Amino acid sequence: MILIIDDDTAVRASLGLMLKQNGFKTKEAANPREAVQLAELHSFQLVIMDMNFSIETTGHDGLELLGQFKKHNPKLPVILITGWGSISLAVEGMRLGAGDFITKPWSNEYLLQSIRTALSLSEQNYSSDEALTRKKLDQQYDFKSIVGQDPDLLRVLKKIGQIAATDASVLIEGESGTGKELIAEALHQNSARRNQPFIKVNLGGISASLFESEMFGHKRGAFTDAKGDRVGRFEMANKGTVFLDEIGELDMNSQVKLLRVLQDRTYEVLGDSRSRKLDIRVVCATNRNLEEMVAEGKFREDLFYRINLITVKLPSLRERAEDIPLLVQYFLNYLKKVYNRPGLTISKGALQWLREQPLPGNIRELKNLVERTVLVSDDDVLETEDFQGQTQRSAAKPGDKTLPAVGAMTLDEMEASMIRKSMDHYHNNISKVARALGLSRAALYRRLDKFNIPYESQD
Repeated sequence: MILIIDDDTAVRASLGLMLKQNGFKTKEAANPREAVQLAELHSFQLVIMDMNFSIETTGHDGLELLGQFKKHNPKLPVILITGWGSISLAVEGMRLGAGDFITKPWSNEYLLQSIRTALSLSEQNYSSDEALTRKKLDQQYDFKSIVGQDPDLLRVLKKIGQIAATDASVLIEGESGTGKELIAEALHQNSARRNQPFIKVNLGGISASLFESEMFGHKRGAFTDAKGDRVGRFEMANKGTVFLDEIGELDMNSQVKLLRVLQDRTYEVLGDSRSRKLDIRVVCATNRNLEEMVAEGKFREDLFYRINLITVKLPSLRERAEDIPLLVQYFLNYLKKVYNRPGLTISKGALQWLREQPLPGNIRELKNLVERTVLVSDDDVLETEDFQGQTQRSAAKPGDKTLPAVGAMTLDEMEASMIRKSMDHYHNNISKVARALGLSRAALYRRLDKFNIPYESQD
């Protein structure tokens, strides 16, 4: 049973009728006092509530009522209904434990999706499972593209399997190279949307001026260079899943535009005034600390709460070093086919050496290291010395003005190496390093974070 709390009779009637038509039983309350009385008489599965019950519209009554519900039943899902101008109030409600907020006027389809997601999540059992094994997970879910059996990874996979069936927005956190995109794909493949599009968007690679065109699309003639129609990423992803990678790189203006779409599930193509509806599941990823960015005023708090109904934290490779042999063998099996070298194998000593390496670039760095070693090795049995040689070649050499040999370094590794050399040369003076590399300070900071390069600005 669902409890509807709103002082507007029309709102209660509209919500009650919509929910009844979709098979839900409801009770209605016009104010906090009635709501508390009903809560004492009935066991509700979910609460939908307005935030304002007084002329002052401060939302104090609503926040107090939300606090009462959460105090007596912390797991009770609550969805807030509020006007767009009161989103700051809704954000305060999210801090107190509300699961979602919907703005007026709402979309019935999106509200129903939110209700079903909240109910589904409240029924999930996230208790630890000491007998959790990769074999059991593979019997339940499709994780064929993810390699590993470390306990921390298995807990992540179990969570992914449980939430995949819902439409909950998911924020995947983790260092660069930990496999965030693979986790996003696993969410999609194990969801009811698996036969619909999975669209990947690297927000770090989209400039602020092109954000609307890339994400919403444009009509021919919408702006100077619009020589033809363009389909936006959201339209491509409709009915499926959109994966917004590097969401921490999004500028503040673009964050507002993204929030509008995620909030209303509608958008407008540039050059076309007709609003279009969206039915998508949103999965985001970042290697940055968004909570810190919110505190620093660099990331909108309302957007932060909108995208992380569920947060998944991926372990770094050094935290799951036992999986390194499995990953190495997985890469070798692939490279055997690519380079037609069926006899490729690795010695036990080399595996042990790889397990002891810090590998700050995580799985991506390990994959590149294995492939480089295969490329330059004449023997099919890869030894420790083969990998050590490639590690040394990857490191920047002071005074080395020549480019590394083809296959010796990836572009990311070359960029990171140049930034480190510049930081040393200019003694961490951010302004001088940025000028020397032809970057803005903001772009340099993004790269420092991306490559986990420590810095204390000497500006």
